[in-house]
Amino acid sequence: MNRGVYSLALRALSPLVWLWMARRARRAGGQWEIFSPQRFGHAEAPAPAPSPAFSSWTRPVWVHAVSLGETRAAQPLLQALLDRGLPVLLTHMTATGRAEGQRLFPEAIGRGQLRQAWLPYDFPGATRRFMNSRQPRCGLLIEREIWPNLLAAARRARVPMALVSARYSASSLRQAGRMGSVMREALAGLDRVLAQTSEDAARLAQAGAPQPIVTGNLKFDLVLPAPQVQAGRAWRAQRARPVVAVASTREGEDSGFIAAIKRHAAVAREPDAPLFLLIPRHPQRFDEAARQLTEAGLSFVRRADGVEPGPDTMVMLGDTLGEMAFYYAASDVAVVAGSFAPLGGQNLIEACAAGVPVIVGPHTFNFKQAAEDAIAAGAAWRVADAEQAVDRAMALVADAPRREAASQAARAWFDTHAGATRRTLDALTPWLD
Repeated sequence: MNRGVYSLALRALSPLVWLWMARRARRAGGQWEIFSPQRFGHAEAPAPAPSPAFSSWTRPVWVHAVSLGETRAAQPLLQALLDRGLPVLLTHMTATGRAEGQRLFPEAIGRGQLRQAWLPYDFPGATRRFMNSRQPRCGLLIEREIWPNLLAAARRARVPMALVSARYSASSLRQAGRMGSVMREALAGLDRVLAQTSEDAARLAQAGAPQPIVTGNLKFDLVLPAPQVQAGRAWRAQRARPVVAVASTREGEDSGFIAAIKRHAAVAREPDAPLFLLIPRHPQRFDEAARQLTEAGLSFVRRADGVEPGPDTMVMLGDTLGEMAFYYAASDVAVVAGSFAPLGGQNLIEACAAGVPVIVGPHTFNFKQAAEDAIAAGAAWRVADAEQAVDRAMALVADAPRREAASQAARAWFDTHAGATRRTLDALTPWLD
């Protein structure tokens, strides 16, 4: 497939894409603005005037973080760019990503140093208008956002482009091969490819990316918000029983964990019965998780309701956004889900940063190297299913010395891998100066 065929196929399929986005928007909430002019490459008119606190808005550094996870991953890099006094344009495709950017950088947005926009759809005209109206000095794509027409428009506009904190799985390599020349041409158009691991770099090179180098994973430079960590630890100190987080569950996983929790509840005795924090990954699934807990007959409270769990409460449903640091800091053990169905897993680095022992499932291909390294360091364990995850969590809860050793190993492993932001900035220095 060449880029012309790709563009025709994209136009033909766009009504289905918009229908999918509309359905997701109804489920997830938030303002998706599917037909916003920005989605078609138009800048807001007129552009907002810079505040007196930040009077210069020319040639911004453009960072694209497609959704919630990528926005969190980009936080250290974004903060470093802001600290240098650079104007930053932050683009997203999802409402959750945009909301997270607003939550992370309210001061930079308030003074006009950071602006947010929707990434345009990958139509030739939309991407050309985006480059002409935004005029970025460079573009930094977080993790794996490769859009053929966007990169072609950047080349025509002479905007240097980098894939940053890049991860590229074996399935991504196979998919790129099926797409033919269009993806190889897009990857070849990148000016810098900064990979998380040597395996990612090798696969990117095989797919056609020019000279990938390993700079590491930006998530290791994450600084957990101190107020959330302090609040989580204070909340945990008020509990007279263990706390186990089941974090970032995705569709199809909640039922398995609820069944395992119910089985454990049938044999647990107070005051040793743990409190489970069940935290769905996406807000559109909060109510569904609550329904499943009700049907299972488990006593639970919802964090968003502000009701504190009582001694007979088995589960607190983590139905809030932007509080993952609180949940991890409040826990003795964390099960990081997304890995108990063939979905590739979710980020376990944040839990390790909080010094919490981690349990993952069998499917961690999105975080393959990080998961394997954490397990080798004694910071994490891999199990086969939700039932084994709850059993392992209970074993750790009951073994304080082993749990404390794993906690120290988690924090040490996290600290050892720091520095990706500095290495990334070093590689990008010619563009930023």
